[in-house]
Amino acid sequence: MSIFCAVTAVTAQNINNPLSRIELLFAGDLMQHQSQLNAAHTGKGSYSYSPCYNYIREEVKGADIAIANLETTIGNKRYAGYPSFCAPDSFLYAAKGAGFDVLLFANNHCLDRGRQGALRTLQIMDSLGIVHCGVYRDSTDRKKRYPLIVERKGVKIALLNYTYGTNGIPVPPPLIVNFIDKEVIAKDIERAKELKPDAIIACMHWGDEYVSTPPKHIKELTDWLLQQGIDHIVGNHPHVVQPMEMRSDSCTAKRSAVIYSLGNLVSGMYARGRDGGLLVRMRLLKIYDICWLSSLDYALTWVARPERDGYRNFTILPADTSLVKGATGKKKMQQFINDTRTLFRRHNKGAIKEFKIK
Repeated sequence: MSIFCAVTAVTAQNINNPLSRIELLFAGDLMQHQSQLNAAHTGKGSYSYSPCYNYIREEVKGADIAIANLETTIGNKRYAGYPSFCAPDSFLYAAKGAGFDVLLFANNHCLDRGRQGALRTLQIMDSLGIVHCGVYRDSTDRKKRYPLIVERKGVKIALLNYTYGTNGIPVPPPLIVNFIDKEVIAKDIERAKELKPDAIIACMHWGDEYVSTPPKHIKELTDWLLQQGIDHIVGNHPHVVQPMEMRSDSCTAKRSAVIYSLGNLVSGMYARGRDGGLLVRMRLLKIYDICWLSSLDYALTWVARPERDGYRNFTILPADTSLVKGATGKKKMQQFINDTRTLFRRHNKGAIKEFKIK
């Protein structure tokens, strides 16, 4: 009844506004370890990462807005993996070609190559037309670009992005990295509200690495963000998948998505739980000036290793063991599938379904 009354009131004021539907796709960490760099090398100093996305490219491109976490800097020499990530330009070319529209850059590896590394990463993203969020050249740049507003099909989304830290590396001025600071976040949320978006989404780099459930302080921060006016929350950093929630407000009928960790989309990690991740589809329905979360679903993805699974590159696969050639790879993928589905059966909250990547 409360929804009907709200829609009726808005309809009288905005009779010409259309109904809109939008699909957002969230992916986990885009990492580049040394093993990936070696596999991507094609000779004469060139690298190709495009094949990594062959099996998910159409799914990513099919979304209205596709968002992932860029957890490496982009350099023009001295490429390397952990602990100081630096990938060639072609790493970003492949992400762009796969269909990603927005890359999040506020994470603990954004300063791995210092100020110049961060600036060059921002420059390459700008040159490719990739919208980015979380790291800024200076205060003027941040004021101009943040909160990030992305609009599709008449639906306006405000994206916020924060990290718990930068591995102890001080931020060299005038560069700005968005840290998890409640005072700053509260001001950013108020600024976002002034821009009148249909939804405000906080993308958080947080939590404990390699732990499959969020700790108490992350749950408390989640509650605080929602209380401040955040509509949906998407998390990264643990490098393993964590549960999801569809929260409902009985008074307003508002539904909020909370994804604690998407895991790794692509990386060189191979330990149990670290070799896969999620593609999460968030569908929003806007009727006049009211925007609802109409559905939340996910697909499991797993990374095949070239030396074991019959692929030239590290390749992101839908969770389907028929796509893996070796017995060891099949066993590892099935273990990831079983572990994740068991975790979700125990801890997911709300009407959240799994879908298959076509």
